[in-house]
Amino acid sequence: MHLLLISVNSSTLATVHYDHARQLLRLEFRSHAVYLYFGLPPHLYHGLLAADSKGSYFNQNIRGRFPYQKLADEEHSRQAETSGNPSTLSTKAR
Repeated sequence: MHLLLISVNSSTLATVHYDHARQLLRLEFRSHAVYLYFGLPPHLYHGLLAADSKGSYFNQNIRGRFPYQKLADEEHSRQAETSGNPSTLSTKAR
């Protein structure tokens, strides 16, 4: 998976990764939880990066609106490939 890593200035998020070809967003939260969001259009990724409050933008525009998968701890370091099949993934955000 080819992702562009960006460290962000946020009290909620630590890093943001986005794969334009797959419309795949990977977020690492300050809590160290890592989530993949599937089918996220590029304009929402760019909006997240431009937002003054990344946490508020995430809650208003991404959370609960896209299929997601929480990565298990052992997957964090190797950024495991996923099937990318949104039908097998949760659509509820925490």
